[in-house]
Amino acid sequence: MKISLIQTNPQKDRDANLKITRDLMAEALKTDQPDLIVLPEYFEVYGTTTEEKLALAEPAGGAAYTMAQDFARENKVFVHAGTIMEKVEGENRIYNTSFVFDREGKEVAAYRKIHMFDIVAPDGTAYKESATVKPGEDIVTYEIDGMKVGCAICYDIRFFELFLQLEKAGCDIIVLPAAFTLQTGKDHWEVLARARAIETQTYFVACGQTGSVTVNGEKRACYGHSLVCDPWGHTIARASDPVGYVTARIDAKEIKRVRNLIPMTQHRRIACA
Repeated sequence: MKISLIQTNPQKDRDANLKITRDLMAEALKTDQPDLIVLPEYFEVYGTTTEEKLALAEPAGGAAYTMAQDFARENKVFVHAGTIMEKVEGENRIYNTSFVFDREGKEVAAYRKIHMFDIVAPDGTAYKESATVKPGEDIVTYEIDGMKVGCAICYDIRFFELFLQLEKAGCDIIVLPAAFTLQTGKDHWEVLARARAIETQTYFVACGQTGSVTVNGEKRACYGHSLVCDPWGHTIARASDPVGYVTARIDAKEIKRVRNLIPMTQHRRIACA
């Protein structure tokens, strides 16, 4: 099985962002023939104000949703559509949602980001995701070609409790779209991805935005370096800084080999709800 990660630098023009993303998806499909294509967090639009984000949010079926769904159906490929700004009726916040489509374009998963990025970065920049995004609550998985895939998004990567639940659910692969900041990414991105792969004994697929965007006159940069780690914790594929894509092979035999070498599920003694 092959997975292609699409790495983009979305700005405020949704139509332009979707065209760039779709073109990269088509190029990856032509070159590498993946079974699953993964997009980054907020691939449809980024760098908007709170008011713009609320105005742009759409219920399932909007422009970004439709682009990903149509591509999946037309090309007979699974698409894990990064995250889309999902409108929540009666709320002044949105959901930050990963929608997944199978080869027929059928929606097979919708995961809403659980952990909100409310921090002050090392340079003093304040992030308050909970002001505009409503947290989700559900653990979400889906099936592809006999393998189970677990869902997570960006800041979720720091919370091992989520990944223990995905491991307990029997996941073979975990997919995490992100818009990881440059400041935190350069120190934490790969080490966290490798740690999550090792502790869950899964393939960990982390697909990030790259480059910078300006928000209210303030420049913010994303780390990029989309990568795939195998169940032993090796980084087996990694993109560099530019917009583009990277593809990795997933081997079910490697998952079995690692779990037989270190049977963690049999050795666990401390219960975790």
